[in-house]
Order: sequence, then C-alpha cells, then structure tokens
Amino acid sequence: MSQPVRVRFAPSPTGPLHIGGVRTALFNYLFAKKYNGTFVLRIEDTDQNRYVEGAEDYIKEALDWCNIPYDEGPGREGEYGPYRQSERKNRYRKYAEKLILNGAAYYAFDTPEELDAARKKAEGNKQTFIYNHKNRDEFKNSLTLSQEEVDQRISAGDDYVIRFKPELKMLGMFDEIRKGIEIDTSLLDDKVLFKSDGMPTYHLANVVDDHEMEITHVIRGEEWLPSMALHVLLYESFGWTAPKFAHLPLILKPTGKGKLSKRDGDKMGFSVFPLDWVDPKSGEKSSGFREDGFLPEAMVNILAFLGWNPGTDQEIFTQDELVSAFNLDKVNSSGAKYDPEKAKWFQQQWFVQQDDAVVGAAFAKALQAKDISYPSQEYVDTVCGLVKERAVFVDDLFDLSLFFFVAPSEYDVKNVKKCWKDDTGEIMTQVAELIENSEVETATEYADLVKGWIKDQDMGFGKVMMPLRLSLVGSLMGPDVFEIASMIGKDETVDRIKKAVSELS
Repeated sequence: MSQPVRVRFAPSPTGPLHIGGVRTALFNYLFAKKYNGTFVLRIEDTDQNRYVEGAEDYIKEALDWCNIPYDEGPGREGEYGPYRQSERKNRYRKYAEKLILNGAAYYAFDTPEELDAARKKAEGNKQTFIYNHKNRDEFKNSLTLSQEEVDQRISAGDDYVIRFKPELKMLGMFDEIRKGIEIDTSLLDDKVLFKSDGMPTYHLANVVDDHEMEITHVIRGEEWLPSMALHVLLYESFGWTAPKFAHLPLILKPTGKGKLSKRDGDKMGFSVFPLDWVDPKSGEKSSGFREDGFLPEAMVNILAFLGWNPGTDQEIFTQDELVSAFNLDKVNSSGAKYDPEKAKWFQQQWFVQQDDAVVGAAFAKALQAKDISYPSQEYVDTVCGLVKERAVFVDDLFDLSLFFFVAPSEYDVKNVKKCWKDDTGEIMTQVAELIENSEVETATEYADLVKGWIKDQDMGFGKVMMPLRLSLVGSLMGPDVFEIASMIGKDETVDRIKKAVSELS
C-alpha cells in the first residue's frame, strides 16, 4: 500500500468491553501488523453522561491480556494525540463552523419540548419523525431565521445544536467486506454534529479525529454501517479523502436470532466479556474469559474465527500466523454464531500445548487455595504432564488428578460392580504383598513386576488391572496405572490396595 496503514480501535468507556469489541480490536491489530502499519487506541468519551469510572482501564487491561498491544493511545503517546476525545474538544468547534460556512450545516435552536411535540404529531399521523430536508424549514434554525436573529440567540446564550445538511443525491460507496453500496441521501436525517455545551457528537468527532490522525482504514462493527453514508458525506463536505471502510459482521447468539448479549451468556453459562467486571453503581459482577480459565492465546483464536476464515483446514493459529494469514477479503459479511463448545475446544488445544511447568505453577496455586499439600513443585508439574491432555481449564485438573494427592475416600459404585468380584479381594491382597516385598520405583518396574506376576498366574489382565486402578484412584479413570503407582510411591500404593480390599471385599 502506498500510504502507511493506520487503523484505530475507538471504544466508548461506558462499561465492560464486549468480546465483539475485542474482535474488532483484534482485526484492526492483525491488519495493521500485516502491512507494517500502526494500531491506534482512541477513547471516545464525548458522551460524559454515560461515562463509567474504570471502563477505560478495563479496556486497556483487556487488550494487554489478549496480547493486542496498541502502538499509539493513552499512555503510549504519539504525534497524533491526545487520544481521548474529551481532551480534544477544543478543536471540534472550528470544524463544525467550517461546515456552516460552506453550507453543509446549520444552527438549530429547537427546544426539546418543540421537537417532542413534532415527534408526537408525526406519530399521531402514523409517521416516523425525521428532521431533514422535508421539514427543516418548519423549525427554528439558521435556514429560517435571519442572520441577525441567529447572532442574537447565540450571543444571548440560547441552547443550540449544529445539524448536518446532507447533499441530496444517490451516493455510491464501497465497503471492503460488503463491496458496492448505494444510498439515496434524501432518506437521511439532519444529524446533530455539535452542541452549544462545546461537545461534538460521535459523528463529527469520529470523522475529525480519523482525519487528523491520518487513519487509512476504518474497520468497525456492522452496527456502524448505517452511519457510513453520513461519514462519507462529511468527508466530502470537508473536502477530505475518506479512509477505506470495512464493517465486520455481528457476533450472534448461539441459538435463535440476534446479537450476542450478556443475557445470553448468563442464560447459557458462558462469559461475553474478556475480564471480570464489577459494575461500580450496582455492584453486579459479570464473569470474564480470563477468570473462567481461558488462555489469551485461545481467546484470540476464538475471536479470529468469528467472521473470518483462512480458506484452509487450519484452525489453531499463533498470533504471528494470524497476522500472516489475515485478509479483509476473507472476512464474511454474514453474522457469525458464537459457539461456547467450540470456544472450549480452542481452549483445550492451547491448554495441552502449554509447558508442564507453566500448567503446574498455576495448578499449585489452585492446590494451595484448597489447602491440598504436595511433595514438591516438580511433583505437581509431572502430574500435570500426565493428565493435562484431558483438561480444558486448570480447575479440571482437580477431578483428573486428585488421587495423586489424596487417597480415595469412596469408590465408584458402577465400577465396583464391574470389576470387583468374589475372588478380587484375595487376588489384590497377593498383589499388595508382591509390591510390598519388591524394590520397585519407576512405572516400568511396576509394570514388569505386576504384568509378569499375572502371566505367571495364567490370569486375565482385567482381573488385576481394573481392581488395581479402582484401588488407587477410586474409579477406572486416569493415566497409566503404573505411572500413578510410581508417583504416589510403594507405601501409599500398598496402603490403598489394602484399604480397598478391606472396604470392598
């Protein structure tokens, strides 16, 4: 690309960051890195009434956890700052006034009561109220008032807004994902761009900031597609070159129709936020992927496949591989259903790839929290290596490996009926004596000893192997039974066999 790529993620700090927002940030990041460009974080906090304390920090922490670092933004200043719109508000007025001077905007002095009356009148006639070219001459604005009266009202401190006056035409646009789009601008309303309190609305601030920050590509969610025509018209009215637009598909709920929401997550038991969030007003807590046990690599992999497909059978991607493979041409225009089970699959694929020591360190903390003792960190690491392939999250390791730390206190009833017969107690007593009188330590030594004895007795392996596992584990689950015996040690192995004989025979 001839011009250096510059993209931005521009969330509003009005609450926790939805995974749809994280997906938007990820796609912007991947696109920027693919073309050696710049990824900008801009906080769009012009709506101070909806500002939520802590939301901006949450956004930055979520991006950091997902390893989606921004190159420029709050705390990482560049030459295009500041990166909070509230800190840029002194620059928007001149742009709004420029639009008035070139006839693309006008002052409007209508009160909320007057607008509400007009809205109710339209509703009474079964019409939708739209303030635009069809009725703007019926209201109090600089198109209907004299210049003298307009100046007097402004000087007197009357409240006003500056509304856009779109050019009436068939507007042709191009979206990098949805391709050609055409709209009749006569259907648009005269959007408010600026208010007398000195704050711009989203539309003006968004376009001005993208221009001043030299944004080349606007990659954002589908919910902003209806605003594309207004933004393109604003660029034209300023005489600026518009960036290229790409509107990402919605993330849909797993079942039924509609956009994925927190309510869907609460109902079906999964998170829709990257991190835990506690509402500062209500105190209500919403769970996050991180606290649910997801790895950031899995989170990124999950989000990458919500609307994008590499065109190959590969599903597990490192971040570098995603950067290399990512292309807007491979982003779908139709909505992407979120599948909680597929999300767990991605998590499991990344979980098993972790080094045993990394998993072990996390599991050791979990064991400590439950006051479960263990011989050494090396022991915990080895246990994790034996069972992690069957785990999805760290917490799953408890059920998969508790017998490595605590002797079974009960035995699975179905398994007992299946493998503990009338002669099993006598057989297992002999196995316990065999092990007790040997010098075995490794899993191989245990296997050679017990299997050799079984052959010498001309006995079926099932008559020994299943009761042995039941004795050590409490069920018929777990890794190689001789690995278990070597880990817990000879004395503990013998004690567990004797206990099972005592309770089950």
